[in-house]
Amino acid sequence: MNMSVSGPVPVESLRILPTPELALILLKNLAGQGQDFATQNVFAGARMAFGAEADKTALLDRLADAWAWLESRALIGYTHRQREGFQRLTKEGRELALNPNALRKLEAAERLVGPMHSALEGHVRTNFYLGEYETACFAAMKAVEVAVRDASGLDNSMIGVKLMRAAFQPHTQNGKPGGALADHEAEGGEQDATAALFSGAIGAFKNPASHRTVHFDDPIEAAEVIQLADLLLRLVERAKSRTKP
Repeated sequence: MNMSVSGPVPVESLRILPTPELALILLKNLAGQGQDFATQNVFAGARMAFGAEADKTALLDRLADAWAWLESRALIGYTHRQREGFQRLTKEGRELALNPNALRKLEAAERLVGPMHSALEGHVRTNFYLGEYETACFAAMKAVEVAVRDASGLDNSMIGVKLMRAAFQPHTQNGKPGGALADHEAEGGEQDATAALFSGAIGAFKNPASHRTVHFDDPIEAAEVIQLADLLLRLVERAKSRTKP
């Protein structure tokens, strides 16, 4: 195996960079080692490359940290083609090794780890992982709109911000009823804030995509829009529970 004189990760990078960034440098190095690579050979080469460094042990520890980070995210794994001690880049690892925005894409995906509201599983999550961020964000906010309409019983002609304001219209102090999903036991300012939260989210992230092309180039921003939709859907569920006898 051909190893750079600087090792699989440059010495100065090991000294100053955080583990995720080190891991991506190591990932790109491993991608150039062929289909499979022997773990012991990578570290043997690193020991030779760092031999003259006073902090050799610390450098090897940082390299091991980066290796553990890659394994924990299933970017490198076991290979069936070689004897024990060999590993390979996984499908996700190969893709990230070629992606200049690899770290942001990975960090964005980690934001959506774990279960989301059932309305977001499937179509929304799938489009996000395919990199179709605009489609995923629009579908997530559309799910909020549908849930609010169903829970409030409002007519299908009500859409977007108008629907949110009607569903969460605050109750007045003189007893005039508010929207079907407004919490009449909450303080007036809190009711106003909830109505503004829903109408603002729909107005900012669903309505523009309905009328024109919106580019979500940042995967982290897209993930956070989906997380916001997940929160709103859970608030709708809570509002629905208040309307039950």
